[in-house]
Amino acid sequence: MRDYAAAVAEFDYAATAREQLSGSLDALNACVECCDRHAASGRTALYWEGRNGERAEYSFAQLQALSARFANLLHSLGVRPGDRVSGMLPRTPELLVTILGTWRLGAVYQPLFTAFGPKAIEHRLGIAGSRVLVTDAGNRAKLDEVPNAPQIITVSGGQPIQAGDLDFHVALDAQSEQFEPVLRSGEDPFLLMFTSGTTGLAKPLAVPLKAILAFTGYIRDAVDLRADDRFWNLADPGWAYGLYYAVTGPLALGHATTFYEGAFTVESTCRIIREQGITNLAGSPTAYRLLMASSEEVERELKGRLRAVSSAGEALTPEVIRWFAEGLGVTIHDHYGQTELGMVLANHHALKHPVHMGSAGYSIPGHRVVVLGENGEELPAGQPGILAMDRKRSPLMWFAGYDGMETKAFVGDYYLSGDTVELNADGSISFVGRSDDLITTSGYRVGPFDVESALIEHPAVMEAAVIGKPDPERTEIVKAYVVLCPRHQASAELAEELQQYVRKRLSAHSYPREVEFIAELPKTPSGKIQRFLLRNQEIARQREAAERAAAQ
Repeated sequence: MRDYAAAVAEFDYAATAREQLSGSLDALNACVECCDRHAASGRTALYWEGRNGERAEYSFAQLQALSARFANLLHSLGVRPGDRVSGMLPRTPELLVTILGTWRLGAVYQPLFTAFGPKAIEHRLGIAGSRVLVTDAGNRAKLDEVPNAPQIITVSGGQPIQAGDLDFHVALDAQSEQFEPVLRSGEDPFLLMFTSGTTGLAKPLAVPLKAILAFTGYIRDAVDLRADDRFWNLADPGWAYGLYYAVTGPLALGHATTFYEGAFTVESTCRIIREQGITNLAGSPTAYRLLMASSEEVERELKGRLRAVSSAGEALTPEVIRWFAEGLGVTIHDHYGQTELGMVLANHHALKHPVHMGSAGYSIPGHRVVVLGENGEELPAGQPGILAMDRKRSPLMWFAGYDGMETKAFVGDYYLSGDTVELNADGSISFVGRSDDLITTSGYRVGPFDVESALIEHPAVMEAAVIGKPDPERTEIVKAYVVLCPRHQASAELAEELQQYVRKRLSAHSYPREVEFIAELPKTPSGKIQRFLLRNQEIARQREAAERAAAQ
């Protein structure tokens, strides 16, 4: 295991580019980096399992030929380098062929999550201006409600396709397996992403080819993906963590990835880890909390099977960290990133450094993450502020702004993330919450994450979201929305128990003065809690109550 401080001190951008890329930063192709250069190795690139138990393996050489066919198909439809191609497919081999073939042509891939409805699709397609959209029979009907949809290619599954569509496999079979990859500059985009919509409408951002260096660095140093690992990233490639780190990062390193087409369940997750021999797992706190909620079954199935587990998407609670160590016998590490940045903070599996319980870790080599105060000054340990990237000293940072939109995210030499964090004495950084999620109550500032973490420690609580509810006396009061574990019933007594449970662990001003039990929390399709919707709901309730009182 390498020393973290040495890895940071020795990082060299030019040397990393020479080591990690087959091309140069002046002449790159993402399909070459993630497929072609590994084709002669004979290695497997994809292990796939379908929703009905079908299984298949694809080598890098097979994907090279299929990507060439798809690039020829796109070219015949008038797609040229720099054009956008959208994909709305489940985790199937056709999805990977679509991504790689788009890159082979030098075009830009734009992901559409399969749970999106017509309005979300229309919003993204309208901004992207995509020339082609690839989907499957199960999602095709949504596009009937999307005006001005581009040319549609449908993975039919043997079903009849609509007039004007192309059948994916029929069209692919008619193409040649030869297509010379189009080389582009490292500054040219290969992905068009949209933010997850945690705080509002999704914003577009173009990801340049040079970002591949950041993606491989994270997979190598933070995830610690080794040649003998079987790797599974639970995240859907319709979102950044899946597309960056279930597709681009591992494939660029010549390592196989795993796709499971079915929905997440505790049973299927345990079965695939066991049957596929998964040793290195990545995913979200939401998935890990669901595994912990079925701890007895999961421990019986998985204890001792996993070597390394990584978490991203939201802060990881101490309770989950302890359960993985004690219940499954494996270290789970928290990591932090954004669609705009990729992953930039991590408790590294492959680098030696102290691990501060509850922190997101340290800057990944090639990045410099700092905590800024209200006046733009870098804050010392113990003072909460905004997580920021030092652009001058972060050679792997690739985000330069939203595609065609103005942004206030850049101030001087810094990119401001919008997340409130705190620097710890050991140099690690702990997540506090979105800056607009912070609660001001009776003059105190309360981070929702600390309260949520305390609540989740209680055996009755599966998930929790904490907001500031407007209050005329205290400015805001702390309110908790709680999802209970199976076999636990909501009651006034349990609400009181949870309040006292948090009060004893935190402080008199931090405990939730109101607890509301709900069936599920509002989340983005990628699994992030949308606290702003809960706040808006409270404001609407108060407004309605005031209007009723005035009418009486």
